[in-house]
Amino acid sequence: MSTHRRQLVSLAHPVYFSLLASVAAGIINTVWVSRLGGPAVAAVAVATNTENVLLGVALVFGSGTTVLVAHARGARDAGAVRAAVRGGWAVWALVTPVVVVGGFLLREPLARLVLDGGPALPLAVGYFAISLPGMAVFFAQQLVDGILKGAGDTRTPLRLALFAGGLILVCDPFLIHLYGVQGAAASTVLCRTVALGVALMALRRNRLLRAAARARPAQPLAGAALRTLRTGLPMSADFTVRQAGTLVLVAIVARLGVTAVAAYSIAYKVLYVATMAFYAVRQAATIHTAHLLGAGLDARWAIGRQAVLVSGAAGLVAAVLLGVTAPWVMAAFGAGPAVAHDGVLFLRCVGPYLVLMACVIALGGVFEGSGAAPVLLRVTVLGTAVQLPLAYGLSGLGMPGVCLALALAMAVQCGAVLGPLRRVRRQEGSDVSLARVG
Repeated sequence: MSTHRRQLVSLAHPVYFSLLASVAAGIINTVWVSRLGGPAVAAVAVATNTENVLLGVALVFGSGTTVLVAHARGARDAGAVRAAVRGGWAVWALVTPVVVVGGFLLREPLARLVLDGGPALPLAVGYFAISLPGMAVFFAQQLVDGILKGAGDTRTPLRLALFAGGLILVCDPFLIHLYGVQGAAASTVLCRTVALGVALMALRRNRLLRAAARARPAQPLAGAALRTLRTGLPMSADFTVRQAGTLVLVAIVARLGVTAVAAYSIAYKVLYVATMAFYAVRQAATIHTAHLLGAGLDARWAIGRQAVLVSGAAGLVAAVLLGVTAPWVMAAFGAGPAVAHDGVLFLRCVGPYLVLMACVIALGGVFEGSGAAPVLLRVTVLGTAVQLPLAYGLSGLGMPGVCLALALAMAVQCGAVLGPLRRVRRQEGSDVSLARVG
């Protein structure tokens, strides 16, 4: 196994399991709340989707700090590490009050955007009254995870995610029994707060960060905050564009009927198990590329090649497994015959999209780690602009048409991502040849 591949796998697998642990926490909430009835489940679902959107905001300082800390770590510059950490906390302090206060004041209009009345509305508003102020803790968690990952430690965030999930598993039944839907929100915020306290202690124990705390910051606080914003905003925008495209795609699938929407919703949740592996490799590639930024394009090309191999293999395995087990997967979700038929069809047709997506997502880490995230954002915008009209036009073919549109759009993104890498590599090769001739 190559050195780059070994390092990617070492960094990626804790990230993957921490993502799974975070999803499991949401599932635990849903299982316990389901005992309170359909409106309660709908209220928690609205809140969970809102949190997914707000995760895009957290990426500004979370992922931005990861890249900058990894750059400084690779350069062995303790002052730059301290500046990156200070910049991340400064952006967190600027963004968090806006989200927390604005979200709390607008909690009812926010709930109405999705629910538009009914018995679930007051439950969602009550949940938001606790969960939106709790975003301060969630955002701080994301930043601490980002700092640790940038420092090369992806195992501690995994332990923290498992710890928080375990606490939620214990606290949920008691607080939900006492306070209903608001108890679920209180349990999540309380358990995350305890996990955050442990995470802050982990920061103090980290050797790299302890050394950086004694160094003089490489740049003033305002400059460090601006650098974090410049680094993190393209990554945040990339995530937001992908989320928006997914929401619009649901509306396109709805043209096929309620059965198709139900099947698509179940199938897409199943796909998360695979796509989280791709994003884990992406984070690993981001950290590893940032750490070796001074090593030149050949190193980045090698990292990208290994990231594609690891992530592409995961995509291929997922495609085969989903194709074989699709009927059992849909049955496990209790899908009726019509929904199960559409879901099985989708899972068996989505394989090419999954493999191509694995390659694109993994290569994105090389762009993010090398400071070329704006290029990646343009690729994502291009892919979304191609995907949605294609999905609309091909939806007449049913689920296979939707899957074909997804695969074609992802193939366009694949070409768009590889293009800049190949051009720069050819240019660097030409420059080396000219230097040798000279």
